[in-house]
Amino acid sequence: MNRRALSLLAPLVTGLLLLLAWQLLHAGLSPQKQFLVPAPAAVGRALIENHATLLQSAATTASGAALGLLAAVVIGSALAVVLAWSRVSRAALFPYLMILQMTPIIVFAPILVLLVEASLLRVASITFLICFFPLVVNATQGLVSVDPQLLDFFRLSRASRFDEFWRLRIPSAAPGFFTGLRIAATLAPIGAIVGDYTAGNSAGGVGGLGYQIILTSSRFQMPQLYATAIAGCVTGFLFVAAVVGLQWLVLRRWHPDYVGNDR
Repeated sequence: MNRRALSLLAPLVTGLLLLLAWQLLHAGLSPQKQFLVPAPAAVGRALIENHATLLQSAATTASGAALGLLAAVVIGSALAVVLAWSRVSRAALFPYLMILQMTPIIVFAPILVLLVEASLLRVASITFLICFFPLVVNATQGLVSVDPQLLDFFRLSRASRFDEFWRLRIPSAAPGFFTGLRIAATLAPIGAIVGDYTAGNSAGGVGGLGYQIILTSSRFQMPQLYATAIAGCVTGFLFVAAVVGLQWLVLRRWHPDYVGNDR
């Protein structure tokens, strides 16, 4: 068996083993507790029966996640340049970024409910707060971690600070930026679900996946709850796949580290 076939078969076998473990866990519980861990077949039926609602909810969640992630990319990239420009800017701003990161998201939810009228913007704001920090940290680290010999060459060539950033630091920071973007893409759907759970609503539709979690858990509809969780996972995989595709398009032709980093 060649390596490519093995790489495709390995996750399939792992998935089947996980499904078997799930079924065994369900069967091993007492009849009074089996409803807490429904059988995989019951969750599969819930996925099929509620696919229209789940698709609409996933689309709502994805909209908030995409908007928040886009804002995090734009603002985070600009701030990373400011932080990388000088040690003074890093010393002045980084502690406050840490404070923002360590503040529980639940603190912001009631404030956003009062300040922001649109549910989508509230969800996107919470997604932004969750995605912002890993993007800034990884992009900043990439901008400051350049080859010292290349940096000396640019300075000996009397390159301007702008040329140093544009021609050396930004290309060198590309892998670090995409690492942060992958992390943020993983967190974006989670952030949108948390935002929908804490600050969203179902006005004008079925609501996002967070609202569906509230609805199904309050009714003890456990197969539907698990199906909602699977829909959230699939949404997250799609976000990460989009970032991987973007990384391939941007780096595949020119960055020497791309192939090694993506094997």
